[in-house]
Amino acid sequence: MRIGELSRRTGVHERLLRYYEKQGLLWPERAASGYRYYQESDIDTVMRIRRLLSAGLNTETIAQVLPCVRVKAGHLVPVCPEIVDDLRQQRERISRAIDELVASRELLDAVIAAAPRELSPGLAPGAG
Repeated sequence: MRIGELSRRTGVHERLLRYYEKQGLLWPERAASGYRYYQESDIDTVMRIRRLLSAGLNTETIAQVLPCVRVKAGHLVPVCPEIVDDLRQQRERISRAIDELVASRELLDAVIAAAPRELSPGLAPGAG
C-alpha cells in the first residue's frame, strides 16, 4: 500500500509517517519511482508507535523498544527481557517530570493566591 492509504488506515498524517521512517521506526520498500510501499503489518507498527508516544517515550527510545513489544489482548507487552529496565527508567523520568510540574503549579498557585482580590476576581486558588 502507498503512504496515503497507510495514512487513511491509521489516522496518522503522511508527514508523520515520513518522520517515523526518518527516525528508523518504519522501513517501507521503495519503488524505482521513489514511491514508498508499506506492508499490511506496518499498520500495527504505526499503532504501536502511537501508543508508545502516548506513553511518553521519545522516538529514539521507541526505536530501541519497538522490536520488543507486541500487542496482546489490547495491551503492549514486552517480549524482550532487556527492555523492561529501560521502560522502568523511562517511567522514572516521567515521574520526575510530573513532580516538577506539580511543584511549578503549586508555586503559581501561591503567587496567584497572594494577588489582591481585585486583580483576580473569580479565580480560585488551585483552579485548573
